[in-house]
Amino acid sequence: MSGDRSPPGCTRVGAAMDEWIRQAEVWVAQAESWIRQQPPEQIYVAAAVVALTILVLIAASCLKSSKPNTIALAGLSGSGKTTLFYQLRDGSTHQGTVTSMEENNDTFVLHSEQERKGKVKPVHIVDVPGHARLKPKLDEVLPKAAGVVFVVDAQDFLSSMQAAAEYLYDILTKATVVKKKVPVLIFCNKTDKVTAHSKEFIKKQLEKEINKLRESRNTISSADISDEVKLGVPGETFNFSQCQNKVTVAEGAGLTGNISPVEQFIREYVKA
Repeated sequence: MSGDRSPPGCTRVGAAMDEWIRQAEVWVAQAESWIRQQPPEQIYVAAAVVALTILVLIAASCLKSSKPNTIALAGLSGSGKTTLFYQLRDGSTHQGTVTSMEENNDTFVLHSEQERKGKVKPVHIVDVPGHARLKPKLDEVLPKAAGVVFVVDAQDFLSSMQAAAEYLYDILTKATVVKKKVPVLIFCNKTDKVTAHSKEFIKKQLEKEINKLRESRNTISSADISDEVKLGVPGETFNFSQCQNKVTVAEGAGLTGNISPVEQFIREYVKA
């Protein structure tokens, strides 16, 4: 009956499959024959080379996938961290003009790169609230950070200078920051304001304040600051170039979208 016949296409596929299986059996037989002819030592070496190659590939894959893509935004309350967060993500301030008491945490492609062709690596940005009570949250972020953007209010700098220097000192002396050489960008924000201080002035004043802190804290027992690494060179006045990790200073204005130094810093340490 016609119902017992296989369609011509199925017959051809079945024949091709049978041929492929026969060829595979030939290859397996040839491989077995070759292996039997080889000295055991050569087989062991070949197996070791294959195993080592597999391990190297796995290790390389793990290292690539484990490379940090987190950028921490730190600084005092009111410095403009949240505004900066929204500008990086959305290209607008949204509610960023209001001091935030909650952590902003998101992974996204930078707004300035959303029209870029090809694959662009997302960045994990954590905006750590600057309120003194919430600063310990930064300790949770630093071990996995590829970089830190420390935001300073350039307009209201003098009144907050000492507190900003203390916060920055705490970051720069963290053992995890020093050992991993986590780069830090000091972003002087709000420089669009007429009364804002220049990045050069802010840099010098922060170095002076940190030098005072370094001298005073060096007298504290090491048992009290077990997680703290001493800054600078003994006997010399402190400057940021003495840090084991790279510290740079830039200026801009989050409210107007002038944040290119931050975007450049991010892409330097979180490769696209």
